Amino acid sequence: MKSIYVGNIPFSASENDVRDLFGEYGNVTSVKLIQDHETGRFRGFGFVEMEDAEAASAIEALDGFQMSGRPLKVNEAKPRAPRPRY
Repeated sequence: MKSIYVGNIPFSASENDVRDLFGEYGNVTSVKLIQDHETGRFRGFGFVEMEDAEAASAIEALDGFQMSGRPLKVNEAKPRAPRPRY
């Protein structure tokens, strides 16, 4: 299973829109669009999980793809760096 970072998603897009787009390249296990903790508004990026081979095809095909006039930034997600607790 591979996690894919998807950036520059149009603010009008839904999880289903992203799932449908990536679904053209294989089975999408999950889609998570990230929201601002304070305002609850979508922040314009998210993560998609797919099988490794299918994920590689989706990344190659969709990086730079125009979605509602915005070029998507698509690459393999990097593990989140640990944050200090205050």
